[in-house]
Amino acid sequence: MKQRGFTLLEVLIALAILAVALAAAIKGISSHVGNISYLKERSLAHWVGMNALTELRVSGRYPSAGEIKGDESMAGREFSWVIKVTEVEGGDVRRLDVRVVPENDPERPLTSLIAYIGKPA
Repeated sequence: MKQRGFTLLEVLIALAILAVALAAAIKGISSHVGNISYLKERSLAHWVGMNALTELRVSGRYPSAGEIKGDESMAGREFSWVIKVTEVEGGDVRRLDVRVVPENDPERPLTSLIAYIGKPA
């Protein structure tokens, strides 16, 4: 009578291959989740920077050279932003450099934006 089925060695080898494949899949998934979190934070920071620029533009004021600082909360996260205002040579235009960082890590910029604003007529 012939016996059918797998030997113990074949089962152990199959389990070892499966374990290696699952470990690689789990590592890839965790890396993907980390990237998604980082991209979400960068997107929120970009919106914070755009909001700061928009608020300055709609205020109707023409900023003098220097820095404008502020904090904003978005989607449950806290951000700090700085707008560096510099004069553009030969005109009534100011350059606005916006830098947005997480409030708890000011040395890690998430986004930076550049815009220009003209002197109101």
